[in-house]
Amino acid sequence: MEARRIAVDIVAGALKRAQTLDAALDSEHGHPDLARLDARDRAFVKVLAAETLRRHGQIDLAIKRFLEKPLPKSAAMVNTILSVGACQILFLDVPPHAAVDTAVSLAAADRAGRHFRGVVNAVLRRIDGARDDLRAMPDPGRLNTPGWLADRWTAAYGAEVAGAIMAAHLEEPPLDLTVRSEPEVWAQRLGGTALPTGTVRLTGAGDVTRLAGFEDGAWWVQDVAAALPAKLLGNVQGLRVVDLCAAPGGKTAQLAAAGATVTAVDRSAARMKRLEANLARLGLAARTVVADAAEWQPDEPFDAVLLDAPCAATGTLRRHPDIAWIRRASEIGRLADLQRRLLRRAVDIVKPGGTIVYATCSLEPEECEAGVDALIDAGAPVERVPVGAGEIFGLDQCLSPAGDLRTLPAHTPVPGRDPSDRDPRGGMDGFYAARLVRT
Repeated sequence: MEARRIAVDIVAGALKRAQTLDAALDSEHGHPDLARLDARDRAFVKVLAAETLRRHGQIDLAIKRFLEKPLPKSAAMVNTILSVGACQILFLDVPPHAAVDTAVSLAAADRAGRHFRGVVNAVLRRIDGARDDLRAMPDPGRLNTPGWLADRWTAAYGAEVAGAIMAAHLEEPPLDLTVRSEPEVWAQRLGGTALPTGTVRLTGAGDVTRLAGFEDGAWWVQDVAAALPAKLLGNVQGLRVVDLCAAPGGKTAQLAAAGATVTAVDRSAARMKRLEANLARLGLAARTVVADAAEWQPDEPFDAVLLDAPCAATGTLRRHPDIAWIRRASEIGRLADLQRRLLRRAVDIVKPGGTIVYATCSLEPEECEAGVDALIDAGAPVERVPVGAGEIFGLDQCLSPAGDLRTLPAHTPVPGRDPSDRDPRGGMDGFYAARLVRT
């Protein structure tokens, strides 16, 4: 029952207090009771919390169908207990009686919830009885997406592509690794697949730290789409490159492994410590600077700038389903203003003739091409350099009309595949990247 109690706390933290799953599951600063669980129970907590949030819309509808009247605000935790219980019955291989019994026990342990033990028992048993019908609700992608996001994606990409994006978010993502070398060898050793991009993809990998090559620094975790923007800088051997907003350091590692002299800048001291720890494990070196990238001024300009700007992260809902319920539409404009400040700073600190790659893990146009277009229209001394399909391993479906990189969760990392033709190797995160050269 302890694992389920912690999962309830984590789901409540996301839905009620906007606490991210990453923060709650952090091994050092996350939920205080996680460390007491064994590895198997910790993994169950992660899967249960993530799937409850991934299917939040569907689960909420199921609960409302069998709840005779809304619960009072004082019993907010009961709603979360019901959600976690319903998730186990509908979407996980948990015996229904175990899900019901533990949910009733959790309600009994809650000061307000003890009065609703009967309600919890009745609602979950009714959900179990209607399990097949509830699983077969039409258009589950749309049901599990907040309305404001669904409307934005439909406006930006059209109804068909937006529907494919929302459907892709319901698939549990595989584990992607960027390897230092020999992806085919590591794919065979780890029981995975070497994708055309060089990423090694695993399914059902379990505890990452127990995989071969982790301690030796042979690879690092990085979604296949997240590994593409750094490649747009081309050959960086011997170049001075700055990675702005660098933590947790996947792109810094790529640049360092490719032979660049890297400066990593991030405003968070805690996140920078994690970046430094990752580089140490990988045996890679970079100069690290804790500073606000929008204000930081280096002693001399760089040959190239990689700016992976803070954003709404709506392209990462496959891996971070909590983001859908934490973000608000009002945040997009504020983040876009910050991104444009960072873009101007990137222009200021790169040499004439130097390259800037601007990237976000967002699906929102304001955070992507609109910011680049605004920079150019304002007369900044830059030119857009279109990306060629060959530079992204033939993934021409991931190119925008302007020649920018645009990956979608509905895309597959295989050249020539239509987004509607789902590949068993899984999709990719939604990323945007534009390449600029300072004139």
